[in-house]
Parts: sequence; C-alpha cells; structure tokens
Amino acid sequence: MRRGGLFLAVVLFSIGLQSGLHAQQPSPSAQDVAQRVDRHYNQLHSLRAGFSESYEGMGMRRTESGTLLLLKPGQMKWEYSSPAGKLFLIDGKFAWFYSRGDSQVQRISAKELDDLRSPLRFLLGHTKLEGELNNLRLAAAPNGRFTLSGQPKGQEKRVARLTLTVTADGAITGIEIEETDGALTRFSFTGEQTNAPVPAGAFRFTPPAGVPVVNGLPPV
Repeated sequence: MRRGGLFLAVVLFSIGLQSGLHAQQPSPSAQDVAQRVDRHYNQLHSLRAGFSESYEGMGMRRTESGTLLLLKPGQMKWEYSSPAGKLFLIDGKFAWFYSRGDSQVQRISAKELDDLRSPLRFLLGHTKLEGELNNLRLAAAPNGRFTLSGQPKGQEKRVARLTLTVTADGAITGIEIEETDGALTRFSFTGEQTNAPVPAGAFRFTPPAGVPVVNGLPPV
C-alpha cells in the first residue's frame, strides 16, 4: 500500500474508533446529573440571577419577576420588580415577607419556613440533591439540558412533584413545583452570576416606619 493510502486508512480507522467510543458512552443517570448540580452550587459563596415566576391554581393566575440573590450560609433575597416593592428575604435567622403598601410585615423563623421559594436556598449549602428528593428521575430536555424530578422530603402533604431543569454542567435554569391540590408554580432563571459581589447590608431588612411586624405563618 502506498504511503498516502496507508495514511488515509489510519485516519479513517482513528475516526471510526473515536465514533465507536462516543457511541458507547452511556447516558448520565439521575444520580450523575444530581451530583453535577451539587458540585455547581456547593462551590459557590454567592449567586445573583434574574427570575420570572408564574402561578396557576385556585382559580388564579399571576406572573411576577425580579432578581434573586443568594449568599452562604442560608441567606436569600427575592426582590421583585413586578410587582415593584414586593420582597421575600431570609437573613439567616428570620424570613421576612413584605409588599409595598401592606399594613404589616410578616416574619417567621427561618427554621419553621415552608415556602415554595426555599429549595434553591439549600443548593447554596453543602447538602446533596439526592437527599432532598425522593424517587429522583431524569429526563432529557431541549438544548442539551436535563430535568430532574422528585418529591421533596418533608413536604409530602403540600408538594407532589418538584422538577429542576438543569444544564449539562449542573446550573439550574428552571424549577416547576406541582402542589398536591394541583396548583403549579414555575420559576425560570437567567443571567446567572456565580460568586457575585454582595453589597453590605443586602440581607438586612428594616420595616417601613409605622408598619408593624407580625410573627406568624407566611402568606400562601
């Protein structure tokens, strides 16, 4: 065989071998993708992203949006631009709920919080996603993404299913929460900034002058 023919044969064999190796690579498991999510978030100390939130249930529909800020350990701030003036904040000790014009500020111990916006807070800690969801399932999603679905532990009476949409490297781009009464809440995230700078006092909430603070359960 001439040198040119030999070279071509080697190249073709190499391409065929690489194609065979790629074809034999197994699809990731739910555990594999969950671990990617863990690695992506557990290495961060802060995160900023834009969010949109939609809710359908109990004869109501609403869509809201704003900015999410997370900071270890256990601090989370949902600052709404639509509707402007709405705030949900966890300062590490308490969770605060307030919308501009409300007659009172609601406050509850962070340890007692049972809110649908809470799951992402735990991903900025050192927990394992596999330990947060029962019956973890994986499915392919458009644009090379995946969905991870399961039933959140400890919320069996309220949440029937939680689904995360994640990129191949473990970044969350969406959360869908189906409640046991059929209500459906969706969050989508854009412009994720990892280890974003956090202004001093970003998680300090001061009630507006003359607005009383009421300790109790947060709004449904």
